[in-house]
Parts: sequence; C-alpha cells; structure tokens
Amino acid sequence: MDWTEDDWFYQSDVFDFTGPAVSSTPDLRENPGLEDTWWSSLRTALADITAAPGTKITLRPAWIEEVFPKYLGIPAPATVERITGHGDLQWANLTATPLMILDWERWGLVPVGYDPAVLWVSSLLVPAVADRVRAEFSDVLDTPAGRVGQLIALAEMLQAVDRGFYPELALLLTDRARELTGVAPPQAPILDPSASS
Repeated sequence: MDWTEDDWFYQSDVFDFTGPAVSSTPDLRENPGLEDTWWSSLRTALADITAAPGTKITLRPAWIEEVFPKYLGIPAPATVERITGHGDLQWANLTATPLMILDWERWGLVPVGYDPAVLWVSSLLVPAVADRVRAEFSDVLDTPAGRVGQLIALAEMLQAVDRGFYPELALLLTDRARELTGVAPPQAPILDPSASS
C-alpha cells in the first residue's frame, strides 16, 4: 500500500510467514529428498510465471557479451530468446513444504531455460538432484534456446567463483561448460582446497 501525506511518501508491505528454505545457501550441499509432487509444483509454478507480462530485462545483453568469451571461451549468442521468469531460482529461494518461491527482486524477462539452469548449476554438488533438475526440465534445457540459458547460468556462476564465491563448484562448473561448448573455459578457476568449507 502506498500513500502520500504532506511532503512524505509512505509504503507498507505485507509479508507472509514462510517455512525455511530448502537450503541456507544458494548452492545445495545435501539431498533434501523432495517429493515428486514438489517437483511437479515447481514445473507448474515456472510455467505460470512465463504467462505473466515481464517488462524489465534480467541479465543485460552487454553483460552476456562480456562473460561469454571471458568465462566460456566462446562468442556470445547473436540473439537470446527471453520469457518471464524469476531470475534467481536457487535453493535458498525455495521452500520445501509447501513449495514457495521467495525473493522476487530479479524477476523479469530472462533467457529461455535460465531459471531451471540456475537451479541445475546450484545443484552440482549433489549429482542426484542435479540430474533430477535436468530430467524435470529437459523439455526446455535440451532446446537450442535452453542451451543458451544453461551457458548464461554457467557463465554467471563462473564469474561468482572468480569473485571468490562457491569455490567447491569451480571444477564442476568448468567441466559442465566444457561439455556444452567443446572448449576449455579460458579463465578456468583453480580450486583452493583451503577455501572449501
């Protein structure tokens, strides 16, 4: 609710109490044992989001132009298909029982496949969950546009590793990038065992 009184502008927000997130960190560290109904609900929720009119572009084209050669070793795609999406679909933004999607500050027009790709790269430390994400969203991820979404998610996480975040994911991310592109990332992060927690 917004209102103005004299020279002051006021805003109030109503928040619902939610259960804990699936993970306290964006990257998943252990298998949360999510039920099939949870995965079905997530698929439905993401499909519903695409029907909403998105206005702002999440992940600027100039950023994509910069990170593809720097972190993936390939040119950026000439075009990026976009749909309305959450923009930050990782494990600290999802609850388990019931499924709720939190933290909507980045929602907008995202690359096709980007939301499930972010969830996938955030799951790489738990192969069973990473495989489940790929299986659940294969209809999107296995398309040419979905491949671009995966590459964008990988480049974003490799940039985060370069900045000191998610050191445990470094080698897994470079391996996945190499599998998708056929080339070794030029700035392959070096995993520092002392940085692992």
